[in-house]
Formats: sequence, structure tokens, C-alpha cells
Amino acid sequence: MNPSGPLVGYRVIELGQLLAGPFAGCLLGYFGAEVIKIEPPDGGDPIRRWREMRGDTSLWWRSLARNKKSVTIDLRKEQGIDLARRLIEQADVVIENFRPGVVEKWGLGPEDFRDSNPGLVYARISGYGQDGPYASKPGFASVCEGMSGFRYVNGHPGQAPVRPNLSIGDTISGIHAALGIAMALLEKKDSGKGQVIDVALVESMFNLMEAVVPEYDANGVVREPSGSTVTGIVPTNTYRCRDGKYIVIGGNGDSIFQRLMVAAGHPEMAQDPRLASNPGRVEHEAEIDAALANWCAGDDSASLLDQLDQARVPAGPIYNVEDMVNDPHFNARGLFETVEIDGEPLKIPALLPKLSRTPGATRWPGGDLGQGNREVLGELLGLTDQQQELLRKAAVIA
Repeated sequence: MNPSGPLVGYRVIELGQLLAGPFAGCLLGYFGAEVIKIEPPDGGDPIRRWREMRGDTSLWWRSLARNKKSVTIDLRKEQGIDLARRLIEQADVVIENFRPGVVEKWGLGPEDFRDSNPGLVYARISGYGQDGPYASKPGFASVCEGMSGFRYVNGHPGQAPVRPNLSIGDTISGIHAALGIAMALLEKKDSGKGQVIDVALVESMFNLMEAVVPEYDANGVVREPSGSTVTGIVPTNTYRCRDGKYIVIGGNGDSIFQRLMVAAGHPEMAQDPRLASNPGRVEHEAEIDAALANWCAGDDSASLLDQLDQARVPAGPIYNVEDMVNDPHFNARGLFETVEIDGEPLKIPALLPKLSRTPGATRWPGGDLGQGNREVLGELLGLTDQQQELLRKAAVIA
């Protein structure tokens, strides 16, 4: 399948591994960029072997490495560094997510290409950023989510903070990097110059923290964890139904609240002047939540959701992946794509956002280690088969 999307014609060199940098590269490749992923010859990116497997390759890899050309280069060897340098000199974008200073030791930092490739957009992802007192600290997503303030507000009061069962800090950082790259490429059309994009995992999560800073600065308020609710917005909560399933109800608009309480059998609360606006509802949150919890406990989830739909109250179920895969709306919106792995179909998630005129697409799933060597090293760098074989014998490539 020929590439399509707004980034067709841009070449990206992905030096990172694991998740944050590769997810940024995944997004760029989905929307048309040529993504050349440099992997170590001795096993490649560790995610090839993480979590659920089919054969000797993880299912995660098939999604995360889609549309990428895997090229094996050992960056611990001078010959490997030279190959990477030649590729970067012909690239529009570099993505790296090593500890600050590592690529400079290899001579592959952004300053090393100021003269040879002045239009290079260089995205750097690290735990704490390229400078500051914590720059050299190892920064995994789990740790950075905690320091960002994100973990603190998750969970129930008096209990240990919880994390989503996802590497959300990495993914959010990858989105930030892709956004920064897109903005830098847009600016480059006028200036002709590249620039460095400095993405920190802790700062990407900090970017999600809404009003916690001004609330603390102005009123001294430290937002605390609030279980399944959101502090200062009522009612919005998760309720257990008679059939044991949970539903989410967002009834915090003034007119929505009135419709919700009528549907829940409490017209007196719908007309109560104390509850007419959000500040009053916050003051009487326990009373409102008790009424809604009792209502939900007395009926099944499907029936409740139907009543809420009829009342035009935002509500929905708590889905697991099986629910999503079987949901007609998810399928109608094209949220799944099917690829073929060794003759067997595999469903992977589509990537968003949707673009009407230049949509993205999965052209191929994540492939074998070094699958792009011949094309990239041969066609792009002009290495003959004999030269590649010599490099292979020297363990520079695989």
C-alpha cells in the first residue's frame, strides 16, 4: 500500500526504544511519514518480547512498529555510528529517547548536524528533560507519573495512589513529541530551519493537571484523590447496578441534573433551589450520590442506560476490551484494523485523529528485525550486498 496522509515525503529516523519515542514514530508513520527504526542487532527493541506473544514476537510489537522499516545498526561500534549519521543527514526528523547526553557521546546529537542538516527537526524524550537538576536521573513512566502529580489525585482517599494498567506516561509523552514535531515541520516551511523538541515524561503528565496549580497558588487548595468522582463537579460518578455492572453518569450540567433526578425518581431534588447550580450540588454531594446509588442498585445496567438516554443524560457503561471489540459504534467508526501475520488475521487499534482528506493508515504491521536493511542501507545509503555482508560479519548489522 502506498503511503497516504499529511506527512508523506518526510523521513523520520527513530533511535528510541520501548515506548515513548516509538509511539511518536508510530503516529508519524501512520500519517504517511517514512519511519526508519534503528534497532540493536542483538535482539532489537525489547518490546518485541514483552507481554502477550504470538510465536516469538509480541502482539504489542505488531501495533507499535506498524509502518516502520526496521534497520539493525549497532551504535556501540564506530561503523554503526557512521551509518546512523549518514541516515540522519538525509532525514527530516530524528526521534530519540535515551538518557540525556547519550547521543552526544555517539556524535549524533542535534548540534552534530547543525551544518550538515540545518533543517533537521530533532525530538528528544526523556524522564525529566534535557536540563535541570534531575536531567541525568533515569526516568521511567511509572516514576514520572508520580512526580507529575498525576498519581496523587488517582485512587481513594486514605489508600495508596493507583495507576492505570497502561504505560500512560510514555504514550502521552509520545503524543506530545508527535505534536511538537508537526509544529516544527510547519514552522520550517517558512524558516527553512529545524529545531530541537524537548519532551519530558514528567512534564507531559504535568500538562494534564488542569487547575491544580492556580487552585493551590490562589487558595492554598491541594487537590486530593476522590475515588470515582471529580472534586468540585457534582454529580459525576460511577455506580454499581443490580446486575453487578457499573455505569458512569455525568449529570453536572444544571438542566441535565434536573432531567437526571426526574429519571431517577427524585423530582423534588430536580426542583430543589439548593441544588440548582454546581456549587450547591458540591455542598450536598453525599445526598445526591446516595440517591443515585440507590436508584442504580435497584435496576440492571441496560435498563438504566436506556432510561438515561431517553432523558438525554450523558451516561455509559464501563467497557473492557471484549466490549469494545463487539460494540457496533466502535466498529462503525473504524477503530480497528486487521493485519495479517504469517497468514493469520490480527486486529490492531486504528490511530487517531481522523482526517477527512488525508487520513492515516496501517500499511503493514511491525515486522521482523532488520527487515528494512536491504532497502534502506542499499537504496538509501548505496551499500552493496558485499558491503552489507562485511558489516554483518563485523556484527554492525544483523
